[in-house]
Parts: sequence; structure tokens; C-alpha cells
Amino acid sequence: MFSPISKRILFAFFFLFSVSFLLSAQTSLKLKYRRSTVYAGIEVGSKGIKMSLIEMAKNSSKGDYYNMLKDTSINTDFISFTPPTFSSTLQAFCDLYNSATIVYNISPDNIFTVVSSGVKVSAEKDGKTEWIHNLVDSFKLRINDPNRKVEIIDPKEEARLSHLGIVPDSKRYTTFLIDIGSGNTKGGYFPNGNTNDIKLFELTWGTKSTANATEKRMDDDKSISNYYKQLERVLAGDANSEIIYAVNVSGAYNMSDNIAFSGGAAWATATLLFPDLINNPVVPVTYEEVEKFNEKLYSDYASFSPKALMKSIKDNTLDKEAIAKSIKTVNKVFDQKAMLAGSGLLLKIMRQFEGIHEKKQFYLVKNGQVGWISAYVNQNIDK
Repeated sequence: MFSPISKRILFAFFFLFSVSFLLSAQTSLKLKYRRSTVYAGIEVGSKGIKMSLIEMAKNSSKGDYYNMLKDTSINTDFISFTPPTFSSTLQAFCDLYNSATIVYNISPDNIFTVVSSGVKVSAEKDGKTEWIHNLVDSFKLRINDPNRKVEIIDPKEEARLSHLGIVPDSKRYTTFLIDIGSGNTKGGYFPNGNTNDIKLFELTWGTKSTANATEKRMDDDKSISNYYKQLERVLAGDANSEIIYAVNVSGAYNMSDNIAFSGGAAWATATLLFPDLINNPVVPVTYEEVEKFNEKLYSDYASFSPKALMKSIKDNTLDKEAIAKSIKTVNKVFDQKAMLAGSGLLLKIMRQFEGIHEKKQFYLVKNGQVGWISAYVNQNIDK
């Protein structure tokens, strides 16, 4: 038993420890502006939960008014819609929310919680919409905040926010942005100089949903050769028909000079294809480069290991430790099958813009995963 004095000393110790821990967490974030507020955006995505910590400047007259501080994700594969993935997604949702409030000491009013369009599209496609509502209700109950807003974003709004959060103003009206997510693909462009009205591009296919459709075709043969064969059939079938139709309806070919791809597949492809460009958030590519990359993923996947890729880097001025870490992260997030699905889908879309008479400039955006959530946070802050 502790004496009253001992209890007071113990309480004081834990109080001071907690305060110092919170202060340490706050000060560990590298703030950019003198007067700013830190906000958190937590998104329920198709593969899992993502949290972005964003510093927003107060009364900033500059265009660069926000600073991405931290990006964290927990993979839970929510769109498999099974009890285990539901439980792991709920737990991750609560864990990241508690991390924002407790570890980073962010006020609940400054935490924005949303469900991505990829989850919405996949749920509607599979008749699982009630899973989203059950997740949201369970989350509110678990964090004891029944009035918390958890918005379910539709593809058009997510595409608009992604464009605003990713594409620089200098290329705002000449760029067609396509975000390849886990559960769907969405994007668009602003044809009339009005950022409130985006011309939407939408597919019900994403990296994970393409991989899932491929897995369902494999029967008892789980080999990589059979996966590759079935993936080609999936991409040549309904996916290709939908891509051709969506591109034609969008009118983007005639209206856009630049075709920019964001999302996990774009980040992973850029990282493995050009590991030496680690400091470049945007990487220009050609259709041929991505085509050869996709073929090599199947025929020689070992060549994309950290050890193999690091041997190809001759520039000693580069931070090789950081490069190796980024490669390891990609290998952890995307296995061979996921990479084949993501790059295969990327190629199918690129093919529609690979014209004979007019060449488009293709770009892979590596930090696009926080683009739309940062724009969402920005537009929801009380000015």
C-alpha cells in the first residue's frame, strides 16, 4: 500500500511525465510558420486508415499556406468486408484518433474524420454500404463522441480536393489528375477556370479491387504465372471497357497537356523505377518506361529489392540510407501481386493518352496520398 505522501509523489511524477511527453510530441513536429495551428485529418481508406498532421498558417498571404508534418497509415484491408478486417479497421481508426488527441495534443475540434470515396464505391459495388455506417457508429461510440462528423466523401468531391491539394496553381487548368486508389480511381480537370466545378473521371477499379478480382479467378493455381495471366484478362475485360468509356466521356485528351497520376500505385512505381530521385515529389515518365517496369515486375521481381536497386545508384552525394528505407517501405506496402495490379491498371489508363500525333507529358506524384485530405481540412477550417 502507498502512503498518502507516496501517492501524491507518484501522481506528480506521472503528471509531469505526461506533460513532458505531450510537449515532446508537439515540439518533435517541425513547424514551418511562426503563427500556425496543427490539424489532423483521419481517413478511412480501402486498404486501411491514414492520418495526416497538417500545419496551417494563420493569416498567411502566401500561396504556400500549409505544411505537411506527418503521414501515418495502418493497413487493414477494410473493403474485404469481413468481421476481422472490420475489427482491425475500427481499432486502427480509434488508435489514430487517440494518437492525435493524446500523443500530439490536438483538440477534437481540429481533427477531421472522413471515409474516402474508394470505400464508398466498393461498398456500393458489393452491396456492403451498411458496413460503413456500422463502422462510423462503432467509432463514435468507442471514442464517446456521438456528435462527431464523419463525412463519406463522393468521388467528385474527392477528385476536386485532390486537384487543389496536389496540382500547383501554375498548372491548374492544363493538368488532368488521376488518383489510383485501392478501391477505385478518380480524378478530373477544371475545364472552365472554375475550381468549384470539376469534370469528373471515375473508375470502379483500383489497385486492391483489381487484385481482388484477379484472385477470384485463380481457383487452385496460386502461382505468380497464373496470377499474371488472370490479371491480364481482368484488365483486358470490363476494366479496359470502363477505362476507354470514362476517358472518352471526360474529354480530357483534347483539354489537357499534362496527365498526372497520384495514389499508392503512382508512389510505388516512381520509387522503384527511379529510386535515385528520392527528393523529387513529382517524377516525369514515359509510357515505355512504365511498360518495361511492369514486364520486369513479373519476370525479375528480385531486381526491385533494396539490395539490388541500391547497386544501381552511383551518385555518392545521395542519401543512400533514406533511399533504401523508401524502397523497403514500398516492398512492405506492395507485394509483387499488388505492384503488378497497380502498374497494370496505370498502364491501361496511360495507353488512352499515348497519342500518335500529340504526346502528353506523364507525371507520377509521390506525395499525393495526403493531397485531398489537406484540401479538405483547409476548406473546413473556420476562417
